[in-house]
Amino acid sequence: MKLNKEDLLLYAVTDRKWLHGKSLKSQVEESLKGGVTCVQLREKYMKEEDFYLEALEIKEVCKKYSCPFIINDNVGVAIKCGADGVHVGQDDMVASCVREIIGQDKILGVSVQTVEQAIKAEKMGADYIGVGAVFSTDSKDDAKYVDKETLKAICKNINIPVIAIGGISKDNVLELAGTGIVGIAVISAIYGEKNICQATEHLKKATENMLEVK
Repeated sequence: MKLNKEDLLLYAVTDRKWLHGKSLKSQVEESLKGGVTCVQLREKYMKEEDFYLEALEIKEVCKKYSCPFIINDNVGVAIKCGADGVHVGQDDMVASCVREIIGQDKILGVSVQTVEQAIKAEKMGADYIGVGAVFSTDSKDDAKYVDKETLKAICKNINIPVIAIGGISKDNVLELAGTGIVGIAVISAIYGEKNICQATEHLKKATENMLEVK
């Protein structure tokens, strides 16, 4: 699947923390109705077989909305379920190895915190870069803070799209204007909200407004 930068406008990362009796599939569908442009399934503690079965469910929902479906970290599950791509961090499998396994037709995203890591990821075959955390966040315990100047420098020094992640909400997204990013990745700003569809709509509009500011 070819990745367009428009696909990265509003990138949703799943988290089971806010299910409250609902299914992840229903929550993802609500976010897709609200305008999410890419979905990453993130399961750090689920058994492999359960992860695979869940991935098949979420993949079908994404397909219904013609939305790219990315698996976090687990290359095996990504290949087995036929996901559109994989996203890895600095402590996961090396990006060049992932690219070798998934081939050229799948999407590869890499999380970085520095210009050096971003340049290296691009050379290793990444299709897009996720940079963060740009604000403080409770969603990831190990998140390292990346300041705005570093985010700008990363965008200037690579030729692939960059998205920002970490503590982003409709209230602070405007602060990222002029950095060079093509979109944002969020977890709680969508899945932590009571009305997921409405929260997504508001966040998408705020992100589009941010991108229009030069």
